[in-house]
Amino acid sequence: MRLLVSALLVVLASAPAHADYRITRDFGGLVDQYKAKYQKIRDKGERVIIDGICNSACTLVLGIVPLNKVCVTPKASLGFHSAYYDTAYTFGKKVTSYAGTADLMSYYPSSVKEWIARKGGLTPEMKRVRNGPELWAMIDPCPDEF
Repeated sequence: MRLLVSALLVVLASAPAHADYRITRDFGGLVDQYKAKYQKIRDKGERVIIDGICNSACTLVLGIVPLNKVCVTPKASLGFHSAYYDTAYTFGKKVTSYAGTADLMSYYPSSVKEWIARKGGLTPEMKRVRNGPELWAMIDPCPDEF
């Protein structure tokens, strides 16, 4: 019996712990870096709590991490815009990348795509959705955060 209990304790101790990843103030960045980060979070089975600003490439979380593992708090806001080339290569100017924008859209779930379409599609200007029914139509509120 002792051997069985010891074996069970070893298995439980070696099981991966599932942690929460909290987004509070993320203004985005390079799309490929966000894809890699969110794939790791997805593969670990972590829950993502959007608890503040999640703009630009940050919003890829909605298409990479399963939506049943993503939730929003009352402080959450999302910001969407078209993709553009790295300004280091365009002399500091924002130049829209149509292929990059199509790639972004391909990741979003239908609820997000529908909201973006109702707002006129992705453009260089940031389109924001804040806490409330519009956001909750895309992502569930975190039950333990309200």
